[in-house]
Amino acid sequence: MADTQTQEETFTLDEILTSLKMVHRLILWNDEVNTFDHVIHCLMKYLDYSENQAEKIAWTVHNEGKCAVLEGSFTEMEIYRKILKQEGLTVSVE
Repeated sequence: MADTQTQEETFTLDEILTSLKMVHRLILWNDEVNTFDHVIHCLMKYLDYSENQAEKIAWTVHNEGKCAVLEGSFTEMEIYRKILKQEGLTVSVE
């Protein structure tokens, strides 16, 4: 008989309430690791921004520390967060 363990994922009340909101934002944060070119490349490749739009976002992140780059459902934002995180970008969902 196989020993099967299931791992439970737990959420805080804040996380549950946040996930119930209709619109969520994907936030791109400034960091000291990624180059402008890499950020611009990722925004164009995964979020379908033009080079000009991606460059403006990169400058906003650089100057203000963060920028909302996408809005939608929690599930959708979470998918994009994971993709961009795999590229090394610092992202969160609000």
